[in-house]
Amino acid sequence: MHEDVARCVRAVQSKDARFDGWFFTAVITTGIYCRPSCPVVPPKAANMRFYPSAAAAQQAGFRACKRCRPDASPGSPQWNERADLVARAMRLIADGVVDRDGVPGLAARLGYSVRQIQRQLQAELGAGPLALARAQRTQTARLLIETTTVPISDVVFAAGFSSVRAFNDTVREIFGLAPTELRARASRQRPTAAGSLAVRLPFRAPLCPDNLFGHLAATAIPGVEEWRDGAYRRTLRLPHGHGIVALRPLPDHIDCRLTLTDLRDLSAAITRCRWLLDLDADPVAIDGLLRADPVLAPLVDKEPGRRVPRTVDAAEFAVRAVLGQQVSTAAARTHAARLVVDHGEPVSDQAGELTHLFPDVTALASLDPARLALPKARRATLATLVEALANGDMDLSVGTDWRRARAGLAALPGFGPWTVETIAMRALGDPDAFVPTDLGVRYAARNLTLPATPAALTGHAAAWRPWRAYAVQYLWATGDHAINRLPA
Repeated sequence: MHEDVARCVRAVQSKDARFDGWFFTAVITTGIYCRPSCPVVPPKAANMRFYPSAAAAQQAGFRACKRCRPDASPGSPQWNERADLVARAMRLIADGVVDRDGVPGLAARLGYSVRQIQRQLQAELGAGPLALARAQRTQTARLLIETTTVPISDVVFAAGFSSVRAFNDTVREIFGLAPTELRARASRQRPTAAGSLAVRLPFRAPLCPDNLFGHLAATAIPGVEEWRDGAYRRTLRLPHGHGIVALRPLPDHIDCRLTLTDLRDLSAAITRCRWLLDLDADPVAIDGLLRADPVLAPLVDKEPGRRVPRTVDAAEFAVRAVLGQQVSTAAARTHAARLVVDHGEPVSDQAGELTHLFPDVTALASLDPARLALPKARRATLATLVEALANGDMDLSVGTDWRRARAGLAALPGFGPWTVETIAMRALGDPDAFVPTDLGVRYAARNLTLPATPAALTGHAAAWRPWRAYAVQYLWATGDHAINRLPA
């Protein structure tokens, strides 16, 4: 995108917010870089330079605009649409792998050498993994400085910086202000207690919250998730501790309220919430392709901007998918709630009724499948899945190879196409995952004069690629189910 200069110039001159996160505009006369929708008067085209990432603009010596805050733009949709090395690396960097394990740790997760990863990221993004992680740390620091009263000395290490000097120098270099000056000029600051934060999560319009939050609320596991006062709330297992998040849909952003036991988890928590709500999607491109099908066009026109509800923990969702095989939503919630009570880690929630973290793989590996109120075959399926996750044979992280993960799941006993594709859609985030055998999809197919058999429907759906997971959301919308609407 950033190499198509004429298109980038048009986007900047029209202040087109759809391209925020796709590229960044640097102005050589001011030394500042902006998002395409920056509200200031657009510079002359001859003075614009375009970069594929904020990190690349920063490395070129440009400072972030104080007006449009380009570091807070929605992420590029490419990293969630693609399954190649660069996209997988970007998802892992966003989840904090470089900060926790360094570039060698990132390389180990991806199965490539450090040199290969650095070369590919540099070629496509104009910055290596360290620079990309540094840009993310700086954005985390800005959030902590501007939205909390956490002492600056604590912000340094919470944001992932190794020293006060490196922190001060980086903030001055990127924002043109010292950390204390940045806090002093923050507008409408909302003081919060240490560990509690209020963050705005931007998205590309349009966004239809009904199926997104309706699905999460309808399938919520008691004690782990709940719908309360117009917000979806849930517990989070994070690298340095745990947290509780409340996510409320608003017209131009998602209101995100986080309570963390360790502020170092702020960046990972935000990334996982964005992933959960599919906020980096490009609805204009998705809906534009789906509208080409005359059967889907009326559904898209009625409620454009549907997202795919995902998960904050892929292993958790895989376990839930097995528990939900061939049973109702209510039964699946009951099975999961029993598992949580028996094996989940207790937490305290002063603002609601959340009581536990979903059991991690270690806890699940120690359970006795015979004690589960499930059919024998499904107990065996669950035990095999947990074993594969626990010993590392199965990788469902955001950086996994989708094809390899599919093949690994399909090789497990009891994993048919529905379970594999459901996990691919909601845990792995594959935008082209498709579930033609799903009852809701088949119901919609019958009512919309689409091909009735899974094979014929799959053939028809070839025209929806690479957005078949989004087509499923529109098909589900034809049914009268709680997953299709916001709770009262």
